[in-house]
Amino acid sequence: MKIFFTLLLSFLSFNLLAQSASIEGIAYDKSVSAPLEFASISLYRQADKSLVNGQIADKDGKFRFTQLKAGSYFLKMQFVGYETLQSAEIKLLANQKLNVGKQELVLNQRFLNEVKVSGQALQNVNKIDKQIYKADQFVAAKGGTAVDVIKNMPSVAVDGQGEISVRGSKGFLVLINGKPVQTDANTILSQLPANMVENIELITAPSAKYDADGKGGIINITTKKGVDDGLALVVNLQGGFPSIEDYGNKEKQQRYGADVTLNYKKDKWDLSASANYLRNDNAGYREGDVFTIIGNRKTTFPSVGERSFDKNNYGGRFNLGFTPSKNDQFSVGFFAGHKFQDRLADINYDNTNTQISTGNVIGRKKYFNSNLQNKQGDFILGNFDYIHSFQDKSSLSFSAIYEHANLYGSTKNRNIEAQDTVQNTLSTYKNPLDGFRGKIDYAINIGKGKLETGYQYRLDKQDGLFIYSVKNLGESDFTTLPTFSGDVKATNQIHSLYSQYSGKVNRLEYVGGLRYEYATRDLTVSSGTTDDYKLELNNLFPSANVLYSLTNGWKLKAGLSRRVQRTNNFELNPIPEREHSETLEQGDANLLPEFIYLAEAGLTKTFGKGSFISTIYYQDIKNPIQRVNSVFADTVLNRVFTNANKGKRLGLEIGANYNPVKWNQSYLGTNIFKSTLNGVILNYPNSVENSAWVYSINANTNFQVTPTFSIQGNVNYLSKRPTVQGTDGAFLSPNTSLKKTFMNGRLTALVQWQNMDLGLLKTNEQRITTSGPDFYTTTNYIYEVDVFMLNLSFSLNKLTKKLKLPSSEFGEKEF
Repeated sequence: MKIFFTLLLSFLSFNLLAQSASIEGIAYDKSVSAPLEFASISLYRQADKSLVNGQIADKDGKFRFTQLKAGSYFLKMQFVGYETLQSAEIKLLANQKLNVGKQELVLNQRFLNEVKVSGQALQNVNKIDKQIYKADQFVAAKGGTAVDVIKNMPSVAVDGQGEISVRGSKGFLVLINGKPVQTDANTILSQLPANMVENIELITAPSAKYDADGKGGIINITTKKGVDDGLALVVNLQGGFPSIEDYGNKEKQQRYGADVTLNYKKDKWDLSASANYLRNDNAGYREGDVFTIIGNRKTTFPSVGERSFDKNNYGGRFNLGFTPSKNDQFSVGFFAGHKFQDRLADINYDNTNTQISTGNVIGRKKYFNSNLQNKQGDFILGNFDYIHSFQDKSSLSFSAIYEHANLYGSTKNRNIEAQDTVQNTLSTYKNPLDGFRGKIDYAINIGKGKLETGYQYRLDKQDGLFIYSVKNLGESDFTTLPTFSGDVKATNQIHSLYSQYSGKVNRLEYVGGLRYEYATRDLTVSSGTTDDYKLELNNLFPSANVLYSLTNGWKLKAGLSRRVQRTNNFELNPIPEREHSETLEQGDANLLPEFIYLAEAGLTKTFGKGSFISTIYYQDIKNPIQRVNSVFADTVLNRVFTNANKGKRLGLEIGANYNPVKWNQSYLGTNIFKSTLNGVILNYPNSVENSAWVYSINANTNFQVTPTFSIQGNVNYLSKRPTVQGTDGAFLSPNTSLKKTFMNGRLTALVQWQNMDLGLLKTNEQRITTSGPDFYTTTNYIYEVDVFMLNLSFSLNKLTKKLKLPSSEFGEKEF
């Protein structure tokens, strides 16, 4: 079979591969005896010192210049923190394939210290299927979580509810060091300390080797690793100053945390471990206005009151790597963690009933609603990985992960009139799950490219128990209501096969592949009666990407990918839950997954003082999942998940890094698109369509005032977005950071001013509005502004490159 593919590819490429000379080699870090990924390589003519071409070394440090004429050349290699390397004269003959071997770069100790102090180690690399951003440039994220880092990407936006979207899509796949994480993105990223993040990779048109999950594409987080041999340690402490704004909340907010990361490597062994604790409460309140229409009666119930959060999470991770030979690598990891959240909503309502035909008020009352929602989860998982490399440079890899998650919580809801509790409800749930993923991959070089193929099996099983109890005025005990109580058992299985081929012909890089998935979903709901809901799907997911390198740093790229946004068990659970006084929430057991075609075309440019990227993209969405409202009772809206018919999104994304002077670095990312949704919603007779332009802006600038002191400002802005029933309002978050280093960069003090407002801006608040023929609701969620934080960081041998640490695979998406 291998001979067949070789002959076939040789035949197809015979007329494409011009006989020309080439120069190739490896960028190498002399200090740690390892390839230097992403080094900048430039090729010059010896005679007139003119630039011939430039490129970035790949993840193995390799570079290759093709289509060269015979003559004399020299190489110039650069990387932040290293001395610039200029090679000796290279004499190239006609049609010669010259390998110059390892080109060793040496650390520039003086400049490296400056980088450690200033935090300006800016990296922005554009590859065939991804954009790579260095996390350290976003100083405002320090002491926070991975969410605070990725929200600065040009494709990414975070709204007031903390929900993350990529190119307007809230569904996307998260990878941690290339390993897929089937969890709610915000939950898993909020447990990963920002201090551990090395790079963020945006994969907007993923190839077939990746899971097909996520309509917005993929975000891959690579974490930090220690030195090649020896010990690396980083300790971070965080504390918050007292709140400035008073929102009338019952409790004072507490904000503090710590994390420690350790890496030790010696010969064949590599140990990584980390632990973190973060308490991050949020003050705030909400203002709402609602009306419903039932027959000839209109009920309005505007509201105002506290809406605050108590949040903490802690966990520990470790990973042990063993490399017994150059051909074998083993890795085993373990993670245990806990996440806690209390959301208190103490709301005052003013209820008025009006007869529509006459306009007469037929009833009025005021009442107070106290609602405390608690969510908790314990997560334990283990993973195993093995890679074997063969003599023909092919490789075989295997990975497995098992997770158990114990998810539980409650909602306490009380309606109080004139000091009397007229209704007291209690909702509790237990929702443990078990998940498993097994994967095997094989890669082999065929012709001028690489063939990759693999199989994956995924399983998650969940067994939920939901109890809803009511105690009305005058009653002494709670009574369970069977209509809102029951068991929900879910089993999801996915079998996947993929194959893809990638290679390079002269200046053209390409990758194309196909993924097949067989997925089953089995849902059993026991609530009075027992009902089974089954879904079986067979799907193909094609993908293709090309990248063409022009002259003077210009590159053209294009990509196509089919994706799926799967349903989670929260969206499927049809048992209603009384979230608070005016809302009843439930899922849809018949909900269908979304299927999406993504297409994009872009242009990138790298130049002496920065880089630029622009991409036009289009998304065609079938069965877009929406959360919509309908009238359940005069003062209660039923909030459910449902499928709309179609959605589409056409947009332009622009990102730029610019270094005008040595003491300033600036970054700007913007995304503008037109979003359209349409379909028949619930039992409303007419199809609806909502279309609007949406844009987001993420900007960041850093000023190096002295060698040890810097100031950074950043702003994140997200405009209004259409939903199938209304509009999600705009959201603004500006921040400023002051950074001072001591002890030759080992100790760093950072003061952050988060969500700057000073009563001048509508910072950190968002209005959500929906409407239908028989209702209207708008709520403005207002969160704490002008928050000041202090972060202290100490490092003993700084962490660099990837640090493999396990993270929750299945459970947190249901948190």
